[in-house]
Formats: sequence, structure tokens, C-alpha cells
Amino acid sequence: MQAVDFTTLTATCQELRRDWVPARLETVYQRDRYTILLALRTLNRRGWLSISWHPQAARLCLSQPPPRTPDTFTFSEQLRHQLVGLALVDLVTIAPWERVIDLQFARRPGEVIVWHLYSEIMNKYSNVLLVNAENTIVTAAHQVSNQQSRVRPIQTGQPYECPPPLLATIPRLDESLTAWQERLCLVPKSLKQNLLQTYRGLSSPLAIALIQTAGLNPDRATNSLTATEWQALFTQWQTWLSCLQTGEFTPGFTETGYTVLGWQMRERANSVQELLDRYYTAHLNDQEFQQLQHRIQQKLDNLQHKLALKIAGHQARLAEANRAEAYRQQADLLMAYQHQWQPGMQRITLADFATGQPVEISLDPEKSAIQNAQKLYKQHQKLKRAQSAIAPLLVADQAEWAYLEQVATIVAQMTPASPADLQALQEVRDELIQQGYLDDPLAISRQARTVTKAASRSESLAQLDCHRYQTPQGFEILIGRNNRQNDYLTFRLANEYDLWFHTQEIPGSHVLLRLQPGAVPDEQDLQFTADLTAYYSRARESDRVPVIYTAPCHVYKPKGAKPGMVIYKQETVIWGQPQRAKAQIILKSKSLGRYPHL
Repeated sequence: MQAVDFTTLTATCQELRRDWVPARLETVYQRDRYTILLALRTLNRRGWLSISWHPQAARLCLSQPPPRTPDTFTFSEQLRHQLVGLALVDLVTIAPWERVIDLQFARRPGEVIVWHLYSEIMNKYSNVLLVNAENTIVTAAHQVSNQQSRVRPIQTGQPYECPPPLLATIPRLDESLTAWQERLCLVPKSLKQNLLQTYRGLSSPLAIALIQTAGLNPDRATNSLTATEWQALFTQWQTWLSCLQTGEFTPGFTETGYTVLGWQMRERANSVQELLDRYYTAHLNDQEFQQLQHRIQQKLDNLQHKLALKIAGHQARLAEANRAEAYRQQADLLMAYQHQWQPGMQRITLADFATGQPVEISLDPEKSAIQNAQKLYKQHQKLKRAQSAIAPLLVADQAEWAYLEQVATIVAQMTPASPADLQALQEVRDELIQQGYLDDPLAISRQARTVTKAASRSESLAQLDCHRYQTPQGFEILIGRNNRQNDYLTFRLANEYDLWFHTQEIPGSHVLLRLQPGAVPDEQDLQFTADLTAYYSRARESDRVPVIYTAPCHVYKPKGAKPGMVIYKQETVIWGQPQRAKAQIILKSKSLGRYPHL
């Protein structure tokens, strides 16, 4: 993930000073352990300023409004107590070429500064600190003890000290080509290494873009450049410094990240704020998605492994219980032919009543024939009781296995293509928490959790973001991303004219073909829907997959069934081809500017 460097920070602060200073601070909201949002209002607009001290994505930019969930962080509460109602009057750097921004607050524009909110954008050392007019730290996002750092401890009640100064040379626009070249050639290393080690304000992506835009290789040794190549590189160097001096930036996305200088740009952004918000939101969503997906998959694998052992144990005990009739038959034979028994016998062979075939019976030599028969009768009764007790347990475990297999299929097929995918995966996590398979990480009260879930459920159902496609005739196809969406499509959204699709005896998504009254889909529409149904199932990699479709009124949820688990009747079977659907999905994704991991 590309880090915010001095050039990017300068560009975003310039836009913020131009459009959002002065502004009134209305409230403070902490989104997560690394990000706070400041609600700013000017005379003609309102927006949310995001300040993050994430070790990989520290940034300062405008962002989307926060979610409607309770803010339980102490840091944001302290900021609200001190800053709400004040005016943000300026954003300044504390020293030249430093990535520390001082957000200054006063009661009104033009009055004395009463609070400083220092945003230190320094990768893993990033932090946000609230300092009063006497330069005393009142609160900090991350406190650093003397044991953690002897160079710069950060504790409340102590004076604020600037980060240790950088030792590299400050770039100057008036520096001559000769002096600049001599500095870079002092030690014969690669261009990239010498630029980063000699001058301040350069990040690795910026140095690479600067060198490549000049038509050179970043790994090229400094002592191998010609005079013409030095001139081209110096011209690009001065272009960078001129942009910093004039404040003329061109934000956009590159193949590997982003730029605010217009170098190697493939897509232009409207502003630096939009650029940073889109880039870091997408990358943090991908990161959170992958971590959450790995956690859920690991948990499901463990659960399925334990459940497989339970099912195997139940099946073994049932197989043994099926021998109950054999014990009763042996007991009957022993009682009928007890005159053939002799004391001390360890086994006896008797003729079967029906077939006349010999049946060998093991005996206890210390017991009589009647006592041995009674022992066999008891064994028969014990196995019959075990059979009646184990059978429902086996059915329940097999139903649970089918549910876990369904969830595992859904999770394995999810990819971080859009924010909707992350939301769908979070809904899977919430479902597993509700079903008791995962612990609740929020550790909030049961009442607050119930209210939050009810609010989020009502909001999300109103804005269902499932997979959407169109058949060749233009009929809409809806495909659930998870079990919550599956149940909603099947039991709340479907009407009497729609058709419900699902893979036959294979875990997969519920698919709904929406039809208007009187509309009849042709064979091409049915086949297209069946292909998508097969693709969004566990049999995605197969060539042909059996798919059923029926009216939604013939789909039922058994009493006590887990989310997404249904039974159906009056179905029609059609063969789906998931590989054919894959090509259609790739084509649709590229038309939307997405590149799915298929």
C-alpha cells in the first residue's frame, strides 16, 4: 500500500486550506482504532475530514460520512469535549519538509489559538495529539511510554515535542545542476537509493516515478549516466519542486498506486481528497476483507473437521446398533435349543429357524444358557435404545454439516471487488456470531447489540446489494451474496410470477428470476439463469451442473432451520454450464471498470 508522502500531504492540505478554512467543528466520530472523522461546516458546505494514524494508511483527507453505529472510543470523546463548537482556522506544517500538520482551533476566526490537533503522518510512527495553548498534551491516539521509546515518549500532561528532525538535505529549486549532481554521485549507488538517502521529502514511489518519467531505470548506477540523462533527470526534479512551490497538482491513479503530479497517470481524479479517500478505502477494505475471510474460513474448517468426526462416530454406533436383531435372534435360538448347551461351553452353533443355516453364538462359560440368552436380550435392548437416540443426533449433525458447507461455499467464492462484498462478508460473520459459532468481538451489552442489529437489518434490507444480471430478453436476475440475502430473496422479495433457481443437492446461492405478470421466459433465459446459478455454487469449476427451478411458493424453510437452508418441491431440472457464465461475468465486470479474481 502506497504511503502518504510529503508531496501528497502538501497537496491535500492546500486543498483543505482553500476550501475548508475557516470551518466550524460540529462533532467528532471515531470510526475504528486508527481513524477519527471531524464534521466540518463552512458557509456553503458540510463534510467529514478523516484523520488516520493507521501504520500503513496514515492520511489526512475528506471522506464519506461515518456509519450509524455507536462511537465507544475514549479518544473521540475527549476531542468532542474540547473541540466541538470551535473554528478550524488553519492547517500548517510545524517545520519545513516535515509530515506533521497542525490543525489550529480558535473560538472564532481571527482570535487566539486555543487548541492544536497535531496529525503526524509518519507511517508506523503516525499519531494524533491534542495539545492546549500551553503546549501540554491533553490526549493522544497512541501514548508512548519511556520503556517504549527513550527518544520521544508521548504521555498526557507532558509538553509536546516535535519529532526528531530529519538529517537529509532539504531540496531547493535554486540548486544548480552541478551541485545537485555532485551530491547524488558522492557514493556510487543506484539512482533511487541516492535520491532517497540524500534529500528529504522523497518517498520510494515518488523517486521511482520521477526517474522513470525522465526515461531512466531506477536501478541504474549514478556513475553510468550521460550528461544528457543527467539533464533530463534534473529537469524532472525541478518540475517536482516547482509543483510544490506553486501548488499546481494533478491527482490521478497509476497502475500501481496514485500520484498528485500527473506522472504515469491512467485515470484522472477530481481532487486530491477524492483520490486519497478512494485509494485507501479500497485498499483497507481489501485488507479487512482478506483478514476476515481467512478468519472465517479457518473457523469453518475447524468446525467441519470436528463435526466430521462426530458424524463418523454416530454412523459407527448406528452400524453397531443395526446388529440388534442379530443379538435377539441368537437369544431366541439359545432359549429354544438350551438342551444342547453344556457347562463350560465358550461357543455353540445352532440352526437358524427360517433358513436352517448354522449360526455361531459366543457364550460366557461361567453362565448358564438362560443367563447367556438374557445377556443377549439386554444387548439387543441396549442397541435398540442407542439406535433411537443416535439417529436424531446424526440427522441434526448432518443438517449442521450442510449449513456449514453452505456458508463455506459462500465465503470461498467471495472476492473484494467492491465495498458490497466486504459488507456481505461482515453479514456472514454476524450470522455466525448469532448462530454461536464465533465470539462477538464488540463485547457490547446485549441490549445495545440487539438495537444495533435491528437498525442495521432494517436499513440493509431496504438497500439490498445482491448480484444483479439481465437475461437476453432483459429479465432481471438477483443472486444472494450470503444466507441473509438468500432468505430475503426467497421469502420476502419473490412474488408469484418469479422463478426460484438453485443447484440440485449442491451448496450455492439462491437465484431469483424476476418476471412481470404474463411474461414467459424462453429457453435462452432459463439457460442463462441456470448457468449463473451453477457458477455461484460449490460446483463452479465443473463443466455441467444440475440446476432446479420452481415457483417461490414451492420453497419452504423447515421449522428451526438455519439461515439459507430450505426444501423445495415440484422442481424442474436443467443443466447449467458455469464456465459459460464466467465469461459473461468477466465481460460485465470489465464494462464497470472492475477486474474480478475469477
